[in-house]
Amino acid sequence: MTTPDDARFSPNAATRAKAALKRDPWDLPDVSGLVVGVLGGTGDQGRGLAYRLAQVGQKVIIGSRAAERARTAAAELGLGIEGEENAVCARRSDVVIVAVPWEGHAKTLQALREELAGKLVIDCVNPLGFDKKGAYALKPEEGSAAEQAAALLPESRVAAAFHHLSAVLLQDPETEQIDTDVMVLGESRADTDLVQALAARIPGMRGVFAGRLRNAHQVESLVANLISVNRRYKAHAGLRITDV
Repeated sequence: MTTPDDARFSPNAATRAKAALKRDPWDLPDVSGLVVGVLGGTGDQGRGLAYRLAQVGQKVIIGSRAAERARTAAAELGLGIEGEENAVCARRSDVVIVAVPWEGHAKTLQALREELAGKLVIDCVNPLGFDKKGAYALKPEEGSAAEQAAALLPESRVAAAFHHLSAVLLQDPETEQIDTDVMVLGESRADTDLVQALAARIPGMRGVFAGRLRNAHQVESLVANLISVNRRYKAHAGLRITDV
């Protein structure tokens, strides 16, 4: 009888592990047929991501607490984007991007636990506070917004990405491409590859694997620094990872 340990260390398992290590990290899946839902799609970041993905032919559904507000935003964006109430958006989508305000993050996900079960959820929420000195990072009890999402959605697969994108550039039709890298975090290579592939569909972008979800806090926090950069230099700063 083969025990679990025997299976784990069998020649076939070892061969598969070596093959995975040798795999080209830029060999990414075809995601063009996936339906992408954007929770918080009526906000600036959500609208911008919906617009850019739909622009390259991705099927996109905007979600909002109010279906009418979602449909209005979808009609304004065009490109075949649809608008639905959050629960319907989650049910109809293959992949769901969470772009809601931090203040409503936990409540939104708790309400959609059933609809998001079995789906890949991409969290791009940045827990930030603001005072007279500017933006500063908040640290959730779970460690990060992405880890909070994973705790609230035990039947979903959670990844983190799209944190450092300028909502202004995303929504600007005159900006043909956005020259930036998207740091992607998650527990499964299949999932992070899929998110990288989605990011790479947007002209000028790359998705770059940046670790497990336990490293999401510093990625989310970096947005506070970018806000400071943008204010000082009147810019829409992004990130580039060198030598990869």
